Amino acid sequence: MNGSIRWSAGLRAGFTAVAAALALCGCAAPATTPYRPALDAHDQGYQEQRIEANRYRVSFTGNSATSREAVENFMLLRTAELTLNQGYDYFVLDNQDTESQTYYLQSLSEYGPLDPFYGCVWPRSGFAVSTATPITNYKAQAYVVMFKGEKPPTELKAFDARDVRASLAPLVPAPPGVAPP
Repeated sequence: MNGSIRWSAGLRAGFTAVAAALALCGCAAPATTPYRPALDAHDQGYQEQRIEANRYRVSFTGNSATSREAVENFMLLRTAELTLNQGYDYFVLDNQDTESQTYYLQSLSEYGPLDPFYGCVWPRSGFAVSTATPITNYKAQAYVVMFKGEKPPTELKAFDARDVRASLAPLVPAPPGVAPP
């Protein structure tokens, strides 16, 4: 032997699979949902629907990398922007809800009688290892009534739209190349 390592087909295949998996690990994590309008009812982002002249339904749908708190902040920020764009000063949350949808990502690793490192069959039965990873997406939705004038101090569900925008806009990352709201 001249000092070189002899790679069996099984060892080479195992090493290649591990190297490929490690290379892809950095690409697997999704980015948080950007603050933007949704393209359709099933897309991520914000949506609003006019119900009456001063009443809207506002929602924000996030992906699995967007926390519940961020989704709720995005919905409140969009409500504040919409209130100001419509010429109002404050809004009241008539009804608010945050829904979660959880599904499970199943992965299975099976090891049969073929030994991947030596490329030969050992007298054993195979076994498998399985994991289930929960993936949760959030959607915040509110029915909002908008008003002009100063926010009543006794109305606990009322929000000053300018204050909300000033507080939440710095927390919302803008998409690359776009100025923050």
